[in-house]
Amino acid sequence: SIYPLEIPMKRSLAVAIALASAIPVTALAHKAWLQPSQTVIAGTHPWITVDAAVSNDLFYFNHVPLRTEGLAITAPDGSAVEAQNLATGKYRTVFDVELKQQGTYRIATVNKGLMVRWEGADGKPGGLRGAKPEDLATKVPKDAKNLQVSQSIGRIETFVTNGAPNDTALKSTGEGIELLPVTHPNDLFAGEAATFRMLVDGKPAAGLEFEITRGGTRYRNAQEEIKVTTDANGEFSVTWPEAGMYWLETGTQDDKTTVPQAKQRRLSYVATLEVLPQ
Repeated sequence: SIYPLEIPMKRSLAVAIALASAIPVTALAHKAWLQPSQTVIAGTHPWITVDAAVSNDLFYFNHVPLRTEGLAITAPDGSAVEAQNLATGKYRTVFDVELKQQGTYRIATVNKGLMVRWEGADGKPGGLRGAKPEDLATKVPKDAKNLQVSQSIGRIETFVTNGAPNDTALKSTGEGIELLPVTHPNDLFAGEAATFRMLVDGKPAAGLEFEITRGGTRYRNAQEEIKVTTDANGEFSVTWPEAGMYWLETGTQDDKTTVPQAKQRRLSYVATLEVLPQ
C-alpha cells in the first residue's frame, strides 16, 4: 500500500475513542495545580522550578497555563520572596525560586474576586468575572436588573523544604480555606498515614470533602481517587498507597461575604504534595 500508516492510524483512533468513552466524567474535569521540580532539597542557595497549569491529566500540560497574578511565595522566616524567570506559554506558566533560607517555603496563588451577573435594559445578559468591589459602581449599568453577586477566594499551593523543615510560612492568614499541618507536608512517605487540619478563615472546618488523586492519570484508566472528609476538629488522615505527586482539592460555600451586594461566598483549595518512597 502507498499508505502504510492508514491501518495503524485507524486502529489507534478506535482505541482512543474506546478509552475516552471508558474514562469517567470526573476524570475529564480541569484541574489547576502548582508542581515544583523538587519538594525536599538541601544545599546553599539551591533553586527549584515550578510548573503552573490547568489540565485534564495530572500533571501534564494539555489545556491552559495557570495565571499567576496572585502568586505569593513565603520564605521560612515569613518574608515574601520574588519569583524568578517567570514566563507564560501556551500550556503552562513556569518560574524559578531561589531557596536562600533553610526551612519550608509556601508557594501559592491566591485569587480573590467577585462574580457579577445582570440583565441589561435590553434584556441581554451581562457579567464580570474576577471583579473588584469598586467595579460594582463603575462597570455595572445603572439600569441593570436581576443583579447577582458572589464572592470567591481560591488558594492553589505547594510546599518546598530546604534542609530541616519548619512551620513559620505555614501559619494561617485567616482568610479562606487553608491547610494547617499536623504532619508536615514535606514529610510524607508511602504506606504511612498523614494528618492535616483544614481551616476556614482561621478556624477548624468540619465537613470539608476532599478528592485526593495521584499523578500519572494519563497512564491509567481508573483515577483511583481517595475520598476523605474533615472531622469535627477540621482534621482528616490519609495513608498514601504509593510514592508520587498527589493533588488534593476541596471547596465549600457560605454567606460570610465582605461585600454587601454579595449574598454567597465560594471557597476553594488545591495543594500538590509529594509522597516519597520508604
